[in-house]
Amino acid sequence: MTDIEIGRAKRARRAYSFDDIAIVPSRRTRDPEEVSTAWQIDAYRFEIPVLAAPMDSVMSPTTAIALGRYGGLGVLNLEGLWTRYEDPDPLLEEVAGLQGTDATRRLQEIYREPIKAELVTERLREMREAGVTVAGSLSPARTKELAKAVVDAGVDMFVIRGTTVSAEHVSSQAEPLNLKEFIYELDVPVIVGGCATHQAALHLMRTGAAGVLVGFGGGAAHTTRTVLGVAVPMASAVADVAAARRDYLDESGGRYVHVIADGSIGKSGDVAKAIACGADAVMVGSPFARASDAPGRGFHWGTEAHHHDLPRGQRVQFETIGTLEEILFGPSRVADGTMNLVGALRRSMATTGYTEVKEFQRVEVVVE
Repeated sequence: MTDIEIGRAKRARRAYSFDDIAIVPSRRTRDPEEVSTAWQIDAYRFEIPVLAAPMDSVMSPTTAIALGRYGGLGVLNLEGLWTRYEDPDPLLEEVAGLQGTDATRRLQEIYREPIKAELVTERLREMREAGVTVAGSLSPARTKELAKAVVDAGVDMFVIRGTTVSAEHVSSQAEPLNLKEFIYELDVPVIVGGCATHQAALHLMRTGAAGVLVGFGGGAAHTTRTVLGVAVPMASAVADVAAARRDYLDESGGRYVHVIADGSIGKSGDVAKAIACGADAVMVGSPFARASDAPGRGFHWGTEAHHHDLPRGQRVQFETIGTLEEILFGPSRVADGTMNLVGALRRSMATTGYTEVKEFQRVEVVVE
C-alpha cells in the first residue's frame, strides 16, 4: 500500500471506514430463508453473530438474558451499576434526567461506589439460571482483582475489554496483567480487545485468546478521537486483524481466533460490511440503546464516560424506536438501517449469493 506524505517528516497510509466501502452484488442470488447467520466460538454456538457491548445503558441481566434467548450473546459489564448497587434503577432514572455537563460529573460520582463481589456472583447466577450463555466483562485494570470471583460464579465466557489492550503493557507503578499466563490458567474462553492493527492483534492471538475485539475510539458514545487523538477507521482495522488471524492460523498450525468488530456498528449495513471485511461477529452498542427495553431509557454511555480524571466518552441520547427484538429481527418501521439488523444481514448475504457467515467474508467490496 502506497504511503501518503503528510509532510516531509511524516508519512501515513490510507485507511477506510465502513462508510467508505460498499458490498458488490454477485452473479448468484439466494432466498434469504436459505441463509444461516449462525457462528460458533469455542464450544458455544449462536444463531446470530451479535454480541451486546458491556455498557450499562444497553446491558442489564434482564437484557443479557433476552439477547441470549434471541440467539446472541449479552455481555454484562461487571464493573457497572449492577455490581455496585443492589437496585440501580433509581440511578438509571436519574441519569436519564441529567442536563448538559452535569451528566459527566454525576456519572463520575455514581461510579465511585465500590464493586461488590457478592453482586458479581448474584448477577451471573441470575443469567445462568435463565439458561443462556453467561458472559461478563472486566477492564484490564480490574481483571486480576475480580477474575476469581467471576470464574467461581460460573461464567461461560470472559471478556477483557478496554479502549486499547496490548499483550505487552508496561508499567513502573504496578505489576501489569500477564495476559498469556492469565488466559492459560483459566478454564473458560477469553475474548480480549480492543486493537486495530495487524501486529497488535497477532500479539493478542498469541496469548491464547479465543476472540479478539477490533476497534477503539469509534463508538457513538466515545470521544477518544477528540481527547486522545486516537482512532483507526474500522473497515481497514477489521481487514488488518483478519489478516493477522490468517497469519496466526498458519503460525499456530491451525488455531482459529475469532475476529469481532467492536466500534462504528451503528446501522444494519455496518454489520454486513464488518463481516465482509473479515469479522466473524459484531459487538453492538448504540443500536440497542434505541430499544424501549434498554436500561438506559434512550441514553447511551460507556465506561470511558465516567473515568475519574480523563473522561473519553459522553452520554448521548437516541430516539427510542422499538423493542430489542424488533431492532434485531423487525419488522422495521424505518428505512435507515436501525431496525431488523439480522434481517438486513440475511438479505445482504442472500443478495450476494452466500449462505454462511464465514463464506460471506470473501464477498467483493469496493471503495466508494
